[in-house]
Amino acid sequence: MLSYQVLSGAKHHIRGVVCQRNLGVLAPLLQKATDPIQQLFLDKIREYKQKSGGGNKLVDASPEIERELKAELEKVAKQYGGGAGVDMTKFPTFKFTDPTIDPINLEQQQKS
Repeated sequence: MLSYQVLSGAKHHIRGVVCQRNLGVLAPLLQKATDPIQQLFLDKIREYKQKSGGGNKLVDASPEIERELKAELEKVAKQYGGGAGVDMTKFPTFKFTDPTIDPINLEQQQKS
């Protein structure tokens, strides 16, 4: 009986320690980080979000990098069948049609 009480108490103590430790993982998700490195990380993420504006463009890209991106997209378009005016950054759309199947019933086959 005594060993059960000791094991039960140890189990509750371990659960408490694990819960307290896991709360430290959530610190970067909070508004204010306790660690200066975490705060710097959060500041950089906010700065990137502000610069990107939620668009698909590259952030702080030079004209040379923009030309390289355009050249690579044209190369991919040529290689994989995209033509002029085809946006290769979009996911392709597929259209499946059901094939015509011959009837299984022999009476229907003889009538046609």
